[in-house]
Amino acid sequence: MDQKTHNAEDGRQVIVITPSGRLDITTAWQFRLKLQDCISRLSPHIVVNLSQVNFIDSSGLTSLVAGMRDAGKVKGSFRICNVHPEARLVFEVTMMDSVFEIFETEEEALQSSPKQVAS
Repeated sequence: MDQKTHNAEDGRQVIVITPSGRLDITTAWQFRLKLQDCISRLSPHIVVNLSQVNFIDSSGLTSLVAGMRDAGKVKGSFRICNVHPEARLVFEVTMMDSVFEIFETEEEALQSSPKQVAS
């Protein structure tokens, strides 16, 4: 799982997390802990780049929802980008594509003005 820091033009620090492989019952808990750690220690502004995730199940979606909720509690932002086509189907079928801010590219997610997540 890759992690990098981006300094936005408005001074915000945004953490970009890029998990890889599967985001399922065997990996979701570790991913959720990583999100919690980043939000509590580094920045409440998170971008999750899913370009390297080719499979996501309900556990993976739950970890994303938890991350979004955690960011909202500290008045942060939570965005998703580069959703792999096979994973995108899961977002559409579960209608989670209307819950998350989803961007085509990491650059778009980083440049978009932040919308505070409802806590």
